[in-house]
Amino acid sequence: MIVSKFRKYIEFLRNISTKIPKQRLIILLSLVVGTLSGLAAVLLKNMVFAMTRLLVKSLDIHSVNIVYFAFPFFGLVLTVLFVRLVLKEKKLQGITRILYAISKKGSKLKIQDTYSSLIASTLTVGAGGSVGLESPIVLSGSAIGSNIGRFFRLNYKTTTLLLGCGAAGATAGIFSAPVAAVVFALEILMIDLTTWSIIPLLIAAVSGTAVSWLLLRDGAAFSFTVMDPLVIHNLPFYVLLGLITGIVSIYFVKGTKKIENWMDMLGKIDISYDRRRKRFVKKHISGKYTGIVRQLIVGGSILGIIIFLLPPLYGEGYEALNMILTGHSHELVNGSFFYGTQDNIYLLITFLFLVMIFKVIAMAITTGSGGVGGIFAPSLFMGGVSGYIVATIFNMVPFFSVSSKNFVVAGMAGVLAGVMHAPLTAIFLITETTSGHGIFLPITLTAAFSFVVSKLVEPNSIYTDRLAKRGELITHNKDKAVLTLLQTNDLIETDFTPIHSDQTLRELTHCFSESKRNIFPVINKSSELVGIIYIDNIRPKLFQSELYDSVSASDLMSPVSTCIELGTRMEKVMEVFEKTNSWNLPVVNKGKYVGFLSKSKIFSAYRIQLQDFYD
Repeated sequence: MIVSKFRKYIEFLRNISTKIPKQRLIILLSLVVGTLSGLAAVLLKNMVFAMTRLLVKSLDIHSVNIVYFAFPFFGLVLTVLFVRLVLKEKKLQGITRILYAISKKGSKLKIQDTYSSLIASTLTVGAGGSVGLESPIVLSGSAIGSNIGRFFRLNYKTTTLLLGCGAAGATAGIFSAPVAAVVFALEILMIDLTTWSIIPLLIAAVSGTAVSWLLLRDGAAFSFTVMDPLVIHNLPFYVLLGLITGIVSIYFVKGTKKIENWMDMLGKIDISYDRRRKRFVKKHISGKYTGIVRQLIVGGSILGIIIFLLPPLYGEGYEALNMILTGHSHELVNGSFFYGTQDNIYLLITFLFLVMIFKVIAMAITTGSGGVGGIFAPSLFMGGVSGYIVATIFNMVPFFSVSSKNFVVAGMAGVLAGVMHAPLTAIFLITETTSGHGIFLPITLTAAFSFVVSKLVEPNSIYTDRLAKRGELITHNKDKAVLTLLQTNDLIETDFTPIHSDQTLRELTHCFSESKRNIFPVINKSSELVGIIYIDNIRPKLFQSELYDSVSASDLMSPVSTCIELGTRMEKVMEVFEKTNSWNLPVVNKGKYVGFLSKSKIFSAYRIQLQDFYD
């Protein structure tokens, strides 16, 4: 009875939505999505705040605390248990999962994505995992938008826009930065920029910000409002800072990739010494949970040791940034072996340099061990620490005088732009969250030069690298975007008649007469493609009856010059069509015949997809 009424209510809502003009419906839904995403951000911040305070409220800052080792390990164990046993997933990915959903899943995210990352990241970050909350909340907000689009059975373009609204609302809710949130959706998620896409994004971002501010007042994850005046003749120093933060960004990206790859290998491969061969050999781990346990024990132990030695790496790092910006950088050594040396500026810089270097290691090990979190906060943390170190060194030089606060803020923008390859997002985010409009020029210079340096070495951002290499990334290039959306396997034509290589011409004539095609794939006993018969090439022999029993398919077939492997991305398929000047290409699966791809059918699907995506 209850289920029946619920279904009727759902159908009622869907019917009403069809009667509302499309543009009005999108605006209404963007408001709903932004509000729900803002609520999700508030919920996440409250959960992490409560868990953090519960665990660390009794710590003695004047002595070394063993809990800095225990709590992160404890958080990783809880996170892995939740992800593996409750969610039944191997790993939760934030922005990368969203980008993959946009390009290959019709912008469809699971319902459990609306809450899974909230819980998992709370367990990780609340217990001291050295990652951020931004990617998890963006995944949650995007999933809210995606599922609302699916609920109302909206098309791909509209669902993608609502997904972007969810991301914008969540980002705005966590940072209280609506403009940066909109730019984030456009720059990172590659949402198409039109008049009717920018309005819903703005509405979602503003509503997310409003909800966060109303419920939390001081809603931003990070905020600082006291800046030093801009000194124009110091602008060249910010150019240098941009180059330095660009190098830091490269270290961030490359270090993260290598450590996460090492953690993956740790969970899959065992290295042992073979006495008979007298050398080390690699073996795949056979136990179902052996690799997971190894990752937890090794990764959790390393993470615990790092945070035990360098307490500022505990959690997101925003508290440490606030200490630096408010002139209390000496307090960062509290609870560490450096306590009591805070008055020595050289030791403090050494300590902060170690913190900056090990932040990447701590972050990558957190995620590599099964923890859930993002790179937003670590990027801002490393940028702020880098800026402070550079400013302090400059101020040691006679006749040099720069603002440490301004350098911290500009450094944050620099590393964020370099790591994410999103200079506009970095500029607007830092300007909004720090009220740094007075130093907009230095922030822009630093972000721009950092982005250029990073882009020269790393063509793809940390979010898009794997997807770009697999050809699964949607970009603002319309042609490539539409080709990425086309699924090769959906366009394979299978109404071609396969012919066995030992069939005679007499047998083939029956096949030819019953088929509407003029191309016939020739296969062997193992169903492997060995050749192709073109009717136009053998037409004269069809009228020579004396050859019917003496000529076989293997005598008539043409060799296969080019074929497409099943699952090849569409961009690569079109390159092959262009090189071979063909209209039909055979598709094989490990050598076995599957069907044909037709250029005309691909063009037809391209036009339909283009209209659905951009109209």
